[in-house]
Amino acid sequence: MQGDERPVLVVSRCLGFQACRWNGEMIRDELVELLAPHVEFITVCPELEIGLGVPRDPIHIESGKEGRRLVQPATGRDVTREMLEFCASFLDSLPAVDGFLLKARSPSCGPGDVKIFPYGGGDSGAMDKGPGFFGEKVLLRFPDLPVESEGRLRNFRLREHFLVRIFTGARFRTTVRKGTLGALVDFHARHKFLLMSYNQSELKAMGKLVANAEGRRPEDLFKLYGERLARALAKPPRYTSNVNVLMHSLGYFSDRLTAGEKAHFLDALRRYREKRIPLSVPVEIVNSWISRFEEDYLAQQVYFRPYPEELAVISDSGKGRDL
Repeated sequence: MQGDERPVLVVSRCLGFQACRWNGEMIRDELVELLAPHVEFITVCPELEIGLGVPRDPIHIESGKEGRRLVQPATGRDVTREMLEFCASFLDSLPAVDGFLLKARSPSCGPGDVKIFPYGGGDSGAMDKGPGFFGEKVLLRFPDLPVESEGRLRNFRLREHFLVRIFTGARFRTTVRKGTLGALVDFHARHKFLLMSYNQSELKAMGKLVANAEGRRPEDLFKLYGERLARALAKPPRYTSNVNVLMHSLGYFSDRLTAGEKAHFLDALRRYREKRIPLSVPVEIVNSWISRFEEDYLAQQVYFRPYPEELAVISDSGKGRDL
């Protein structure tokens, strides 16, 4: 990755940066530690920013006829207005960012799965779940960006998808900064296999957009392309789509491989299809062939190295692999 392609990531401050949890703790997160050399972090702790101390009595979300509110049951304090004002101020002040990594189940940061209580219901009897106050505003303000919690990213498929999106977003920001048709043509060419694995219909539409770019204002062209790029990467690719791309790649080497090498690769594809190993395993086999046979065209394809190899960790929670 080039220095100007470092993703800018907004992350909950308690995830390894400061002991600012309600109970005075800090949470060590392996992914945050791995990302540190490769991304630019913008940290945030909404509860700290609105004046709640450390440690502090917990806050939670209550919902009723008048809508949602953020309260501190132990003191009866309502911090809804302060939180909403902070959210607006913070999000308005952000530079261009590539994604958000937020604390799971937090009544402020959580992007989902946060307990919601009835008005005056105390700390028992949650009636629903949803996003926290800050997490909700992030989702509304940045519908095209990846927004995840650290809990979900323990799943390797979701983690691969998140990493692809933030690093692709950073590369596209660099392309937009260059502002030339040539830069966009190069971006599209290098991302062909990646887009093929995610969404072939969007790939075709983006190809037509680039091919018929003459006469368009650059800002309009990049805006339309960026919107299609976001749609193309919105959902994780299907296992079958990745298998198809990898089988297509095999064709570049098939007459130069031994029967044993082909069998090993096909077995890796089978295990990937059965959800037993991450995508990075068969991809690394192809990467070894790209280097060995000096296959320049494939070497330029981002698909085979969409993010730094140090981030290709295969640990997995084992939960929610089809999310």
